[in-house]
Amino acid sequence: MTHGSSEESSPASAAHQLWGGRFAKPPSAALKALNNSLAVDLRLWPQDIRGSQAWVSALRAAGVLSDEEHHELCGGLDRVGERLAGGAGAGATDEDVHTLVERLLYEEVGEVAGKLHTGRSRNDQVATDLRLWCFEAIDALDDHVAALGAVLVSKARAGVDMLLPGYTHSQRAQPVRWAFVLLAHAWPLVRDRERLAEVRRRVAELPLGSGALAGSGIDIDRELLRKSLGFRTISGNALDATGDRDFVVEVLFAVAMISVHLSRLSGELVMYNSSEYGFIRLSDDFSTGSSLLPQKRNPDVFELARAKAARSAAQLAGMLGILHGLPAGYSKDLQEDKPLLFEAVDAATVTLSAVCGAVESMEPVPERMQAALSETLLATDVADALVKRGIPFREAHGLVGRLVRAAEETGVALRSVPGPEVAAIHESLPDILAGLGSFEDSVERRVSAGGTSRASVVAQIEGLAPRFTVPPAA
Repeated sequence: MTHGSSEESSPASAAHQLWGGRFAKPPSAALKALNNSLAVDLRLWPQDIRGSQAWVSALRAAGVLSDEEHHELCGGLDRVGERLAGGAGAGATDEDVHTLVERLLYEEVGEVAGKLHTGRSRNDQVATDLRLWCFEAIDALDDHVAALGAVLVSKARAGVDMLLPGYTHSQRAQPVRWAFVLLAHAWPLVRDRERLAEVRRRVAELPLGSGALAGSGIDIDRELLRKSLGFRTISGNALDATGDRDFVVEVLFAVAMISVHLSRLSGELVMYNSSEYGFIRLSDDFSTGSSLLPQKRNPDVFELARAKAARSAAQLAGMLGILHGLPAGYSKDLQEDKPLLFEAVDAATVTLSAVCGAVESMEPVPERMQAALSETLLATDVADALVKRGIPFREAHGLVGRLVRAAEETGVALRSVPGPEVAAIHESLPDILAGLGSFEDSVERRVSAGGTSRASVVAQIEGLAPRFTVPPAA
């Protein structure tokens, strides 16, 4: 329903705004085009409804609203929420989501809607809405990170006995287990989950009740607001609270780190998926083709994940750039936080889902992994064996380097270098090479915790599995 004597004066009209009494002219079209943010912040309407209902309850507790007004406003906000869920915000021309919600509330309950904003500013309102949104975003991201981690652990469990070269500097270094490689990409996800939990704790500081900058003129029970909205604590200084976007930076940093970890995983899998390596085979439903080359199966999922990491880093840098010269309190510069935050979280969410699906459906090719192993990868084992015979490691390193050079110059494997040549390098080498054993033996020598021996890898799997279990919702 609508109230007021005319469309021109009605607060429920399309021209409804939360300010303007001291201005003789309305905003120009150019200013509106720059200033209006509804296209971006419309997605905050559920949080705006929730925060407004909590505010209405706090106003009643402060004696500002009667029980009847409280009931009418809360019911009206419920109906506004139903309308917005049904698409009422589509095509709206309001300045922002807060203006839209209030205009629709006027349509629902009439002039009592004018009491909603008592003692509250859009400054503390938007900060509260955005923190509420971040709660949900962090929880959703955490679920996706946990899902990818669980897939990596599952794949590792199935790949414990597959061996392949481990790489440093993109050069073959030592034999490792396929499970060991997968787990090397699971451990960063543990840190991502820990980081998200830490960020969520700091997001949970309630700014509502701070007013525009100096606190509310109404004696609002902020502790009541905190409990009703699920925050951990209340902000300590109103001027700081209204201009604080550290939490946005921290969410963006957490997203950037997740994206970098996805990019590193993707970079490795792009390499392993290439014809030159052939260590993995992607599923058809997570591969793409070429518009010209019929034979191509492209790993676009992983290539896009790499690019998304660059964009998330840019969004983090952009937010730091917005904040770096601002005085305390709210400045309209802060309106630009939401495009950066929303895009970064949206991109990370869809990327996590796609990468998780691609990893879950990919298949290892153990015969290609095995074929890539060469005796050169056992050079460190030879050096370690010399050390056990009392030779200082630096000297052993040099001796084995000479052995490797001899093998390369003659084009043979380490154990095929002629005996007299081997003995000339060091008298212990022939015996050591004879007892060197297999690639499996080499892997099993890496017995330190966190290494690639079977026992160590199994221990990592068992330790990681529960860290990617998402607890049931309360």
